[in-house]
Amino acid sequence: MTESASAQPRESLPLDSTAQLLTRITAQLGTQLSHVSLNGTRRPPMHRTIRPAPGTTTTTTTTPALVAVAHGSRDPQALRTVVKLLDRVRELRPGLDVRLGHIELNEPLLPSTLTGLGSGDAVLVPLLLGRGHHVKHDIPAAAAAAPALRTTIAAPLGPHPLLVEALYERLLEAGRPTEETASGSSAVILAAAGSRDPDSAADTRRTARMLSERLGGVPVVPAYASAADPTVSAAARALAARGRHRIAVASYFTAPGRFATAAAAAAPGIAAAPLGAHPAMARLILHRYDRALAGQARSGAREAHESAVNGALLASA
Repeated sequence: MTESASAQPRESLPLDSTAQLLTRITAQLGTQLSHVSLNGTRRPPMHRTIRPAPGTTTTTTTTPALVAVAHGSRDPQALRTVVKLLDRVRELRPGLDVRLGHIELNEPLLPSTLTGLGSGDAVLVPLLLGRGHHVKHDIPAAAAAAPALRTTIAAPLGPHPLLVEALYERLLEAGRPTEETASGSSAVILAAAGSRDPDSAADTRRTARMLSERLGGVPVVPAYASAADPTVSAAARALAARGRHRIAVASYFTAPGRFATAAAAAAPGIAAAPLGAHPAMARLILHRYDRALAGQARSGAREAHESAVNGALLASA
């Protein structure tokens, strides 16, 4: 996922090639599918009934929508993968209003998704793997441009043990032997998009350490497709110079795309598939959503307490 800064709606790409036409058609289909359940019916917004205390009346509140924020890609497989991932989220949390918005390149764009929600509450969950320009600037800007909607922005997906588990299983699916140990000649390259933001690089390095622990101490070296060093090829050469010749590449990308394809092409050995619609990814999205709601509740309670204290002080003045 690249770090290009744009949170405003963009004009549609000119349909000057068959690939772009297919991307546009797939995007429009994905927009419609995001509002339709697996049985063909339109998904209604989820409501939560709060159990009243004795002697009080029952109230119903609307559960905030989950807006998954994807980067976007010209690769048609990217949108199909994200739609499949969000279907898994809906299976885990039936009735939850789950929407999709892209930062760029694919429809629906995030501002359009937020406008479509109208008023109410929404939690924006970045389908991004670390802190970077999109998480720090683009997504907050899009949220601020939708003042009728009360929004909370969740943390990016990474680093997290669920991501590490998905990376580990993708490596096994690609054919990496489970018996390889730290004392042998094996190593893993964690191929990521790359960013100039030091927090993003720190998040990738932390994921690499966690994956190394999951692999029993096998060295895991971060490498990047853009904006940072080393590249996958350079990392492979450095590992080979240390006697690590059995090298696998773990694809630290949410969905297929240009960078994931380039990283796989540069792999000296096996290359795992992107994280995609792995079940752990769906659980992680809901975890980030729930944590954001819990943080919002704590913030609201703290504000209410401070307001009550200030009111009492004014009354006694």
